[in-house]
Amino acid sequence: MAYVINEPCIATKDTSCVEVCPVDCIHPAPGEPDFDEAVQLYIDPEECIDCDACVEACPVDAITPEDQVPDEWQKYIEINAAYYRKSGS
Repeated sequence: MAYVINEPCIATKDTSCVEVCPVDCIHPAPGEPDFDEAVQLYIDPEECIDCDACVEACPVDAITPEDQVPDEWQKYIEINAAYYRKSGS
């Protein structure tokens, strides 16, 4: 099971989670081509190792385990996965 970045990240894009991820599965990171255009950050569900480091680092509590995403944010499970299908990562 992967972690999911949810609605509180929109327009915030605090990169504390990117800095602590041991497997580099949170994108776009600062300096990547689509960082400025992205409305939020995304976790690759295939690469996430469920280490919990991003959850602790997120200052806006935007990250939850996939099985604990609140009902009103369920669409973010697909939004995170779709980002990686679209980007080819």
